[in-house]
Amino acid sequence: MDRRTTPVDQTDDRTGRRIVPDTTRRADRIPGNRYGNRPTMKDVAARAGVGLKTVSRVVNGEPGVTPDTERRVQEAIEALGFRRNDSARVLRKGRTASIGLVLEDLADPFYGPLSRAVEEVARAHGALLINGSSAEDPEREQELALALCARRVDGLVIIPAGDDHRYLEPEIKAGVATVFVDRPAGKIDADVVLSDNFGGARDGVAHLIAQGHRRIGFIGDMPRIHTAAERLRGYRAAMEGAGITVEDAWMSLGATDPERVRRAAVEMLSDPSPVTAVFTGNNRVTVTVIRVLAEHPRPVALVGFDDIELADLLDPGVTVIAQDAAALGRTAADRLFRQLDGTHITPERIELPTRLITRGSGERPPAD
Repeated sequence: MDRRTTPVDQTDDRTGRRIVPDTTRRADRIPGNRYGNRPTMKDVAARAGVGLKTVSRVVNGEPGVTPDTERRVQEAIEALGFRRNDSARVLRKGRTASIGLVLEDLADPFYGPLSRAVEEVARAHGALLINGSSAEDPEREQELALALCARRVDGLVIIPAGDDHRYLEPEIKAGVATVFVDRPAGKIDADVVLSDNFGGARDGVAHLIAQGHRRIGFIGDMPRIHTAAERLRGYRAAMEGAGITVEDAWMSLGATDPERVRRAAVEMLSDPSPVTAVFTGNNRVTVTVIRVLAEHPRPVALVGFDDIELADLLDPGVTVIAQDAAALGRTAADRLFRQLDGTHITPERIELPTRLITRGSGERPPAD
């Protein structure tokens, strides 16, 4: 028996483990390092025994190749694990078939359906979606957006953290399609897709007023954020429309971390003239306020901006002003690809309606 050609199992004297020889045929191996040395069309051509042009025709779905030859090329592609270099191909056409999505926080449930909708539209246009989170940091937003531009994405969908987007002007002039969503761009003209934050907040507070409430608290996000400012404006408009003078102690805007929100809610509820209802400015605030109200001795009405998971299973269910996050993402992505197709040029502002969903918490009458 020729030990050079016939593999034989061996045993390591130190560990007792079997050593199984590598039986992979040398002809099937691709020379070089394991990483960063991908098979090329030239490798496929050599294995299939055809010319480079023939492989190119098969890879790109072009005619002029016999079924038997195409089968041999496909077998070679599968055996070698060859993948077409799309980046080189699309660059020749002036597009990378990719778009970027800059979110505020990937962990926020609100952005899940929004991101999914953008991805579905991108996929329908044969494009790849690359996303990242700004963590509500304007500098990080700029860094991420410009990094995506440096990778030659065709367009950007941005939920802005900052209020000055002039840094994008050179990229937009260079042809990068750009759409802002949830909040408008700062200091530049650009497409923006928003929810009716003012109208939704006004409707939610008016609903509480209709239940007989006069002392209504508002707990919202940072006042510099467009959505927070608009929802505060809607709150004030509803109260003013009902002839109610708003006291400073009824309003609290700031970071949405649980400790800050809890403190604000407790102060409103423990005041000598406590609020009998609370309107919360977003889903994160709502969750914290629900926990505070669960510990409170008397019933307090609650309406939240943004729907939350399991809101209908609580007792009472949580009444909300619901946004259609998926519609926001889908509309923004549609606008982006209209820009890329050249069928839309003038920047526009689109506002999508919100919806009041009554479940019980917002229908409680005042306790006093």
